[in-house]
Amino acid sequence: MNLRLKSKFTKFSVVFGLLITGCAPSPVQNQDVSSIPERVLTFGPNCTELFCALGLQDRVIGSTLNNHSRGPLERYKEEYASIPQLTYGSATREAVMGSGADFIYGIDWEFGEEGIRLDELEQFGIKAMINDAQTIEEEFEEIEELGKRFQIEEKADALIQDQKDRIQKIEYQVKNKEPMNVLVYDSEAGGVKSASGSNFESRLIEKAGGRNIFHDLQDRAWITISPEEILHRDVDVIVIHDYDVPSLEEKIETIKSDPALSQLEAVQQNRFVPVSLENVLPGPRMADTIELFYQGFQNGGLQ
Repeated sequence: MNLRLKSKFTKFSVVFGLLITGCAPSPVQNQDVSSIPERVLTFGPNCTELFCALGLQDRVIGSTLNNHSRGPLERYKEEYASIPQLTYGSATREAVMGSGADFIYGIDWEFGEEGIRLDELEQFGIKAMINDAQTIEEEFEEIEELGKRFQIEEKADALIQDQKDRIQKIEYQVKNKEPMNVLVYDSEAGGVKSASGSNFESRLIEKAGGRNIFHDLQDRAWITISPEEILHRDVDVIVIHDYDVPSLEEKIETIKSDPALSQLEAVQQNRFVPVSLENVLPGPRMADTIELFYQGFQNGGLQ
């Protein structure tokens, strides 16, 4: 059994409220979708938008992590606005346990000893599905799983096909072109927080005709690199995450005032591609982000 399949089986055991015994549950158990969740919490704007894209917004009783958002896409604006906010930032244990939820779909970093514990959710009768795709194909698998879980397979398939068609158009445009060297800039505190080669964002960059300059670093999804180390790698364009604080303008000013980063030609030529953080997380914005990256890379930045 490959590691991804084993990981999926383990996650299924949580999703469907099975006891985790250290052994993978049987495929028959994984297919149990007899109870459709009625009261859902979504951890992360990417997860909330996915429920809007699937027409499931009426089942969502609370969203979180809107501090990581610059607002929903126009096509989801009305549906997103109808969803109550559980917490502006990360969900608290008290808010979750008192919500009356029976299901959670949330970004992976919100779970664990530092966040919401899966074993405790099970004690309260709350099932959870973790948004943890590392590739675009794995996110399609998650959408398929949600389609089965909520018995809306046709809507899930239609969303996946639309994403595939749009992504394929960009792939055709960048075929046989030399990739742009991309630095991902999330924030700066004791170094530059950036995406590694194993980060989902790197898959979006690759589809758009780019290459993460730290593609060789694979151990962790998020890395902290010194500005001096960045100077040793070619940078054609800088992708900047735009969310909460500091503002996009403040981040650009920080980059331009940094003694090392200010030496980059990409900085001197204002080759910045700003992107909302939820754009680079697994969800319904994959094609949108690849299209945005493609335009930014081809134009030498959007600023």
